[in-house]
Order: sequence, then C-alpha cells, then structure tokens
Amino acid sequence: MTSRTAPPFRADMVGSLLRPAALKEARARRAAGEISAEELKAVEDREIAAVVAKQEQVGLKAVTDGEFRRSWWHYDFLWNLDGVTKVQVDQGIQFSGVQTKNEAPRVTGKIGFSGHPFLEHFRTLKDIAQKNGKGSTPKLTIPSPSMLHYRSGRKLINMGLYEDMDDFYADLGAAYHGAVQAFAHEGCRYLQLDDVSFAYLCDPEQRKMLADRGDDPVKQPHIYAGMINTAIAGRPSDMVISMHLCRGNFRSTFVASGGYEPIADLLFNEVNVDAYFMEWDTDRAGGFEPLRFLPKGKTVVLGLVTSKTGVLEKKDDIKRRIEEASKYAPLDQLCLSPQCGFASTEEGNTLAEDEQWAKLAMIVDISREVWG
Repeated sequence: MTSRTAPPFRADMVGSLLRPAALKEARARRAAGEISAEELKAVEDREIAAVVAKQEQVGLKAVTDGEFRRSWWHYDFLWNLDGVTKVQVDQGIQFSGVQTKNEAPRVTGKIGFSGHPFLEHFRTLKDIAQKNGKGSTPKLTIPSPSMLHYRSGRKLINMGLYEDMDDFYADLGAAYHGAVQAFAHEGCRYLQLDDVSFAYLCDPEQRKMLADRGDDPVKQPHIYAGMINTAIAGRPSDMVISMHLCRGNFRSTFVASGGYEPIADLLFNEVNVDAYFMEWDTDRAGGFEPLRFLPKGKTVVLGLVTSKTGVLEKKDDIKRRIEEASKYAPLDQLCLSPQCGFASTEEGNTLAEDEQWAKLAMIVDISREVWG
C-alpha cells in the first residue's frame, strides 16, 4: 500500500478550522465599524498564512484557508451568487439544544454566476501555498448546490420567480457550472462540495420534514445529484471534486441521525464526484456496510476522528475501525480525516486549538502507519 500523490490524500481534512482570537477580535471590530474592510483583510491574510503553515507543519498535503473569511460554511458562498440575497429570518437553524444566528440566503432574482469573492480567496490561498514551497495542494470548499434548496425549499424563493422548480434547479446547476469552471481557470485542482442533504435524508424525521412541505424525499436526492453533475461536467481531467457529507455540525451539536444505507447506491454511483468525506465518528452514522456500493476508481475518506470534542482518540481504536471498513471497500480506496470541520461557523466547536492540531497530527501519523 502506498501514499497518494493526488487528492484526497491518506491524511486529509474537511476544511474549516477554529478561528484564532486575533481573527475573532478583528471581525467583531469590523462589525462594530471600528476598523475598515482593508484592515480586516490584512488580519485575515496574516492568520491564513499562519494556519496554512501550521497545516503543513503537522504533515497535511492539502491545505485550506480554514474558511477564515467566512461566518458560515455555506451561506457566505450562496448569498454571493447572482439573484441571491442575505436576509434576516424568523429563527436560525435548530440543532440539538442550540440554534444558529437567524440569517439565510433568499432567492430574489434569477440565479446565475458572474463572478464571486471566493475567486480572490482561492488566489490568495494558492499564492501562500506556492510561496511556502512545500508542494501543498490548495483545497477550496464550497457548499453543494442542494444547500440553496434543502433548508427551506420554496419558502425562501420570491414568488413569481420560479413557478416551475425544474427551472430553479436548471439555473442553479448552470450557475454552479460557471463557478466550477471559474475556479478551475484560477488553478483550483481540489474542490470540495459540502453537503448535508444526502446524510440528512437518511433520517426518517428529515424525510418527513421534506414530505410535509411538499417535496418528495425519494425524488429529491436524484434532483440534487443531477444539479451536482451539471455543476462539475466538463471540469479539467486533473481536477478532483470531493463531497463532504455530515449530519450537522454547530458548536459541537448535530441535527440528523441514521446510517448511509438509504442513499449509498445513489451517492456512489449517480453522483459523479471523485471522492467522499463521510462521517463515522459516532453510532449515529451507522456501520460501514454501505461502502459495498463504492465503485472502482472512487475514494472514501473515513471521518473517524471527531471534531466535536477535544478528547484525543486512541490510535489503535482508529486503526481497528479502518480495518473494519476495509471489509466492505478496498483499503487502497480509503483515506482518513476528521468527521467534519472544526468550525462550520465562525463560533467553532467546543475544543481548543491545541486539541484540534493534536487530532490532525494523529491522523497524519495513523495514515503513515496504515498506508505507508
């Protein structure tokens, strides 16, 4: 068994990292009008350069900007698409015992792509990685197109814009296609689509929620798969597209439960991505049996190390779980990562930065011991 020279790597990470105190302070001061946008950007640039170097120091081959310029893992991207507006809503997203800020993207015009702030974000990340000279691959994370629909369905689409939802899905897929092509043009060769819809649809309560609002929980994942396939069609042959799936991650809490069995065949064989970051850090995610549907040529990154607590897992326990997973998919098609990001929103999970880095370093160590 050998290490991988192309992403995803044997030791990888989802994307977001805990925000340093200096960054949190600068964002708060900017929100209060005490510093300019340029002053905030200077702090972001400095902290991103530091966090990229730290990722390289612990041995990761792919590096992200930690999502340090965002407040959310998904909304910051969505409300910068053409036709999408940031709005205040009645309440935030309800997690287990806690609720997010009451912000959301609303579709106020025809959806499109004519440019995006994330293009500059990626250019900066790529430049930092190149200047460091470590050979790191810059990885960009954006939400899956399904994230503009799953949370609210028609509720946050202005009346009269999309009488036929097929037109909505077509425009959204086309906008994402434009985004993927633009990122590819900037040199992005490792792009990740973050998605909760497929994993949520393994939970009977989530399926009931969709049915109650008028969406078909059987048809909906196929619609989402179609949008994703439209988005990534025609990408460069050396551009790796991964998908991250989880059941919710906000301040160390969650939303959904249920194993991947209901969506595994569709996920692995209908969605044309190259790799999947999948959550298996608790019993809520079920067993590894759904890996039997994984076709040759695709990779699953096993999210066995939790990002929700600072308790460091035992290496032997993780190795045993990798061995168990390899009963259902070849070891050569598997990698290792945390189950989710450490800060899906700027608030972050309930662990310390030192604990975060200890987990990532352990993942690197385990990957070397298992795969060489």
